[in-house]
Amino acid sequence: MIGGNTQGGSIHEFYLPKNTPRLPTVTHGEGIYLYTSDGRKLLDGSSGPIAINVGYGNNRIISALHDQAAKTPFASYRSFETSANVELSDKLCSLCGPGYDRAFFVSGGSEAIECCIKLLRNWAVAKGEPKRWKIISRMPSYHGSTLGALSITGDPVAHEMYGPMMASQPKVPTPFTYRIPSPFTTPAEYSAECLRQLEATIVSEGPETILGFIMEPVGGLATGALVAPDAYCKGVRELCYKYKIILVFDEVMTGAGRTGKFLAAHWWPDAKPDVVVMAKGLSSGYIPLGAVVAPNWIVQTITDKMGGFNHGHTYTSTPLQCAVASACLDVLIDDGLMENCCRMGDELLSTLLAVQSRTKTVGDVRGKGLLMAVEIVKDSDTKEMWDMGVRAAYRIATKAEARGVVLYVRVTANGAFGQWIMVAPPLIVTKSEIEFIGNVIEESVKEFELEMGL
Repeated sequence: MIGGNTQGGSIHEFYLPKNTPRLPTVTHGEGIYLYTSDGRKLLDGSSGPIAINVGYGNNRIISALHDQAAKTPFASYRSFETSANVELSDKLCSLCGPGYDRAFFVSGGSEAIECCIKLLRNWAVAKGEPKRWKIISRMPSYHGSTLGALSITGDPVAHEMYGPMMASQPKVPTPFTYRIPSPFTTPAEYSAECLRQLEATIVSEGPETILGFIMEPVGGLATGALVAPDAYCKGVRELCYKYKIILVFDEVMTGAGRTGKFLAAHWWPDAKPDVVVMAKGLSSGYIPLGAVVAPNWIVQTITDKMGGFNHGHTYTSTPLQCAVASACLDVLIDDGLMENCCRMGDELLSTLLAVQSRTKTVGDVRGKGLLMAVEIVKDSDTKEMWDMGVRAAYRIATKAEARGVVLYVRVTANGAFGQWIMVAPPLIVTKSEIEFIGNVIEESVKEFELEMGL
């Protein structure tokens, strides 16, 4: 039980009330499976928190980790260059494509978002525009849990707790495609309204005060794998050009092949962001890592005018981080995992749509590649949401785990925008494993519906 020991213990001592049963203990992972101390084999249906892109126990990555650790795990960027850092930076910028010239490595997604915010601020000050300090983002959205990242995260509940400790940033509506607010009736209509509100916010705040606009090209936990209409992405790009503000894509979840292309941005070439933030699948859970990938015209302005970026951490671009991430990228490319992602993403979409057709509470299926979500509703005809007290998505995920599939659920703003389950297995998943995931989700949903008298 949680609280059974008075000192030390699991991380869950911070998250669960005393006398709560402990969570399963993982002993090891292999492929897309995790094994527990009580002998269970669990398929990781959400890649942890959508992070384990290349699967568990990859010997090539483990060897790279061991080899670099034996050479040196650490060398301070303030004193040395390392070949591992240069190799990863060259590789990552090449995969991101033209205009993505420099990569700054940190220890995770929230830290990378913080780094990005500071990079844009340094750039504005360096070019003589110190009034620029605002980052516009969407409501709802999630960009991290550190105070700077949280300030641009669209989550009213989190802001109620931490708002007094930070400078909140402007928010604009997220272009939802399933539950569309009145009087709009189609995703195209509502996304056009979202663009109008983005421009109105830029104008009302003062374009001269805006550093940038940040969005997830495919939604994460905050919006449940939302994919906005193509015209929305293009419209955002045009507005950023018009008002000379930086467009940032938060690709912490979507980057490193999760949607079937290396960047989700590559699906929308006419909406190319200026800066990309990555983490999670970039190192596939083998080591903490995040990255900001930026163009020379931003980086060189800072180095030429300010003498360098006014930001850094102890674990910035360490050789161990970089060697592991470089091996993860090699596996991604050499093993054809983005191609497999496209094929299995189509299989997953078809499977989940079939589940939707045979159940009453799967209201929507959406996403791209192997970043998918199912939205759980009380009534699929009216799109009515379950009361949060029912804990619908959590209960279905618990039933799925009992059947052998682990699924990731996190409800934003106490469920004000809906409840969804993320379905995002590692990119090595096979067709038979997709079928198993679909069967388990269907059985779990139907068991929940039976309990609720549906």
